[in-house]
Amino acid sequence: MKRTPLEIHNARIITCTRCPRLVAWREHVAHEKRAAFRDEDYWGRPVPGFGDPQARVLICGLAPAAHGGNRTGRVFTGDRSGDWLFAALHRAGFANQPISHHRDDGLALTDCYVTACVRCAPPDNKPSIEERDACLSYVVEDLRLLTQVCVIVCLGGFAWDGVLRTLRELGHVPERKPKFGHGAEAMVGPYALVGCYHPSQQNTFTGRLTEAMLDAVMTRAAATVST
Repeated sequence: MKRTPLEIHNARIITCTRCPRLVAWREHVAHEKRAAFRDEDYWGRPVPGFGDPQARVLICGLAPAAHGGNRTGRVFTGDRSGDWLFAALHRAGFANQPISHHRDDGLALTDCYVTACVRCAPPDNKPSIEERDACLSYVVEDLRLLTQVCVIVCLGGFAWDGVLRTLRELGHVPERKPKFGHGAEAMVGPYALVGCYHPSQQNTFTGRLTEAMLDAVMTRAAATVST
């Protein structure tokens, strides 16, 4: 069966070796593994986006988790951040199930596509600005191929800045750079940006991000594409 342009794009991402530090780290983690997953085969490669090719809502995160997406091969799958994200997407009607533990678990997204600014797991979950910029072209191509997207939910300030840089590459430059914040909204070209605190354990354990706050963002995204 002939592959779609989006499938070809994601296949290119999987083979990327642009960032030596990230290549070394993702492969080190995949070799050493975490004790709880010692019997699993780690993905250990760049992680492409996934979801509905006709999506109107794009969710953009920071990067795959070392023992999450870097293990499962699907961004946000198999880690606590993903537990929060997919549960919220399910409640908002974007996902057919509230949990996702591996990439073949039956999860399907409707009208939603999930991606990340950086495609390899970074040490300490902290990619450098240079590594973000090296991945920029992949997010640009995501948006070129996902032609129905009109709402972008940015999970965290890193994703917010990455998306703004992506849109600049596509020729959409706001007069003033909009400031990130939870629930922040901005129109940049044809895209409505919505800010959301990242569903990291640091934010969810401390109560900085609650289920109600996350649900409010997803409800807002759903309402925006319905108008």
